[in-house]
Amino acid sequence: MSQQEEAQSDRQKYEFKKVIEDLKEYKGSGTQLVSIYVPEDRQISDVVAHVTQEHSEASNIKSKQTRTAVQDALTSIKDRLRYYKTAPKNGMVLFSGAIDTGGGQTDMVTKVLENPPEPFQSFVYHCDSEFLTEPLEEMLGEKGLYGLVVLDRREANVGWLKGKRVEPVKSASSLVPGKQRKGGQSAQRFHRLRLEAIDNFYQEVAEMANELFVPKRHDMDGVLVGGPSPTKDEFLDGEYLHHELQDKVLGKFDVSYTDESGLYDLVDAAQDVLAETEVMKDKRQMDDFFKQLHDGDLATYGFEATRKNLVMGSVDRLLISEDVRRDVVTYVCPNGHEEREVIDRRKETPAHTCEECGETVSADEGEREDLIEHLMAIADQRGTETKFVSTDFEKGEQLYTAFGGVAGILRYETGI
Repeated sequence: MSQQEEAQSDRQKYEFKKVIEDLKEYKGSGTQLVSIYVPEDRQISDVVAHVTQEHSEASNIKSKQTRTAVQDALTSIKDRLRYYKTAPKNGMVLFSGAIDTGGGQTDMVTKVLENPPEPFQSFVYHCDSEFLTEPLEEMLGEKGLYGLVVLDRREANVGWLKGKRVEPVKSASSLVPGKQRKGGQSAQRFHRLRLEAIDNFYQEVAEMANELFVPKRHDMDGVLVGGPSPTKDEFLDGEYLHHELQDKVLGKFDVSYTDESGLYDLVDAAQDVLAETEVMKDKRQMDDFFKQLHDGDLATYGFEATRKNLVMGSVDRLLISEDVRRDVVTYVCPNGHEEREVIDRRKETPAHTCEECGETVSADEGEREDLIEHLMAIADQRGTETKFVSTDFEKGEQLYTAFGGVAGILRYETGI
């Protein structure tokens, strides 16, 4: 996938996620929220016929409120379908229904999502008190699934690398005695007992890994094993893992720690193997940013500084945290001064006092838009590449918590 295609895919995923988050907030009274998933090969005329049939059958609903709401939703969907001769590439989803707005009031919402990241396999018609978003969420979920095992002769941990997120799951501690004999045990007997304890522990670790990984073996992209030598070598050479998992081992890696932190170290140690996974791409972006932040002059961060650099055209890569959920409000005071304020997406637009002249700008006069879309629009105009960064690793979390979720790597020094 080219950089342009990757950027377009990231943008599409963000837009879909934003809509899904809104849809998940909506609630209806009774089964009056309608969701329809239309595959690419489904005839629109067939979908219209199905909606018409459902509209007719809805007349049998006993509750007048629910009956009216369902029929109104189906009418709205039917009206939208009139604009399509064929289904878009990969299909489309239509959502419609009367959502609760409080105080016994409702508001009709209708949304259409075209060209999902992956094609739908089947037609779905669904009525409930919530919109059906799970199929879309699965498409937008974490890609790439790797089993992780770290062990030495004292302890072991197993878990997952799911997309960009390391997920510790199980741990075990060993009963392997140290190398020093106790009491009057002969060296030969002590050595035999120690080998038995090591073998038992390896079997326990393998059983732990097999229980976790085998059910998902057909979905996994591989298994990574880490630990000190010779432990990891003995474990793999002894073929303790289920034979199908053994075939999926991508490599063994030197890792100093075998507690939960060792799973994160394993992912770092395996970065050459994982070079094209999403988490490693994110790590490289943040490594570049922190290198410039500490040792160079080509880093910018925070909304205002990054925006100014974007407008100048000096930003090479715009880095945005996937967890940013904020809006930006642009105010123009009576004296022509333009200022911006970043607010939580769920908050009402506040009034604003101009910092330059002290004039008050009412909330109604503020132009509000999604912060990410605001920055990406400028980036597109200036030929800047936009990268979304996960918070599921330390430096990605720092982008969100310490830098406001917005940063950039510059083309040249600007002093901003």
